[in-house]
Amino acid sequence: MRSLLHRTILLTSPSHSLIRRTSLSAMATTASSSLLLPSISLNNLSSSKNASFGFAAKNLSRSRISMSVSAGSQSTTVHDSLFADYKPTSAFLFPGQGAQAVGMGKEAQSVGAAGELYKKANDILGYDLLDICVNGPKEKLDSTVISQPAIYVTSLAAVELLRVREGGEQIINSVDVTCGLSLGEYTALAFAGAFSFEDGLKLVKLRGEAMQAAADAAKSAMVSIIGLDSEKVQQLCDAANQEVDEADKVQIANYLCPGNYAVSGGLKGIEVVEAKAKSFKARMTVRLAVAGAFHTSFMEPAVSRLEAALAATEIRSPRIPVISNVDAQPHADPDTIKKILARQVTSPVQWETTVKTLLSKGLKSSYELGPGKVIAGIFKRVDKSASFENISA
Repeated sequence: MRSLLHRTILLTSPSHSLIRRTSLSAMATTASSSLLLPSISLNNLSSSKNASFGFAAKNLSRSRISMSVSAGSQSTTVHDSLFADYKPTSAFLFPGQGAQAVGMGKEAQSVGAAGELYKKANDILGYDLLDICVNGPKEKLDSTVISQPAIYVTSLAAVELLRVREGGEQIINSVDVTCGLSLGEYTALAFAGAFSFEDGLKLVKLRGEAMQAAADAAKSAMVSIIGLDSEKVQQLCDAANQEVDEADKVQIANYLCPGNYAVSGGLKGIEVVEAKAKSFKARMTVRLAVAGAFHTSFMEPAVSRLEAALAATEIRSPRIPVISNVDAQPHADPDTIKKILARQVTSPVQWETTVKTLLSKGLKSSYELGPGKVIAGIFKRVDKSASFENISA
């Protein structure tokens, strides 16, 4: 139990196309009737910026996608509320920062398409990502600038490992909703075809660098509060904020699951939270080994860099709902997705609401793809009967 709790605590820190874009004519043909689900094969991958992965078609008319495609352009117009009444049956969920562990990615070397992802990553990142994933050292892998790309690539490599498993392609084609914890949202968007694998990795690389730089600019920290409900944690934050200056204020940064919430803020504020936690009957506090106060205003310096990068990135409407960390809702409009992703680093992660909503809407089967098993643990804490499988790489 303590081991599961420890892994769950780690993931309170943040995180995170594999899909070939269909031709405009194909998009126009399918616009009124169906979505296309991914086949992330690299067989026909080109090296161009816009290259991504192949599709395996599946009729999902219940999603009622509608879009207009401008002749001679790649622009689409969709209503952001397109997926508002989604009814999930099978979900892919992707981990965030904190899930990394030395040795991850080792299995990916046995599957050509998965190994190819790491090769492409090396070209974009300028270093041997797979070597760091497999061999460490741990301190290097745990750094924000490396762990975020490492988890993104390894999680998508896990999709390829699943694909070659008997029945794996059928599982992939059955997925009708996806999401990821913090960083994992980028992985989910890549899986759903919102952007290419390469573009997603470039965004994740910049995100990690920008968040690290923002953390270096101020003394801040994160701590997990174990054993209290969210209302009690908020009261604890309020009490701490009465004793510190504005620059050291704290707030709930990650609504992970019942009894486990992460608080971010100025270093002095975090120290007061730790000192007061016992009087609020918290079972324990655990200082998180992260660069700083993620998912708070301390990350504001990272926003402008992300906005510029997102503005220059081609983002398409996802083929299946991707649940946002910011508001626990799916978004279809590419411009809205860009705004959401820029806001994500300063906004609390609404993971608990996401999990509860998926289960309440009738989700039947879930798969955690990538390193670690924390998301499965969260689901089980919300609903012990939830059907869940881990696919690691």
